[in-house]
Amino acid sequence: MALPDPTEPDPAGSSPATTIRDAATLILIRRDGGPARVLMGQRGAGAAFMPSKFVFPGGAVDPGDDHPPPLPLSKDCTRRLGGAARAATLIGAARRELAEETGLRLAAPRLRFVFRAITPPGRSRRYDARFLLAEAEGLAGDPEDFSQASDELSHLRWLPLAEARTLDLPFVTEIALSEVTHLLAGGDQPGVPFFDNSGPTPRFRRLT
Repeated sequence: MALPDPTEPDPAGSSPATTIRDAATLILIRRDGGPARVLMGQRGAGAAFMPSKFVFPGGAVDPGDDHPPPLPLSKDCTRRLGGAARAATLIGAARRELAEETGLRLAAPRLRFVFRAITPPGRSRRYDARFLLAEAEGLAGDPEDFSQASDELSHLRWLPLAEARTLDLPFVTEIALSEVTHLLAGGDQPGVPFFDNSGPTPRFRRLT
């Protein structure tokens, strides 16, 4: 799931009252030799939403996403996500979307909440998306086996972070990749970055 780029106009010209849906995105990192790599895929050129953009697996919360295994999160991440019930639902959505879009299943996740963004007003679709970081070692099966993937994302592959950042990315994906690159290099994160477009005035703040 890709969030709209706030620097680009929305051709659909939707109402500012468009419902904001909860969503979850999974940033999956693989480190089995060489530099760290991230899993990304490309949306179709004919897609109504973010055509041709490279994105992480993810999407809106669906009914039934609130029954994952016990929370693989720190207390701080759970609190920043809005409590155990909300965190469980978001994790369920992230894992379901991963399975649907890539065919991969996260069996033993160790997750970290690293980024949040709400789509600006005036877009045809609006999401309150939480970006969760996980290690590929928690996958069940072959990380190169995309045979069970849906057709929502094409060109699924593991990319070095520097290469991923050269692709045609949504604005928030660029920011999320920058944050992850900083964290994997040993950097600190004084609270989760949050692009808050829930009101009439955009705000950037950190969830502490």
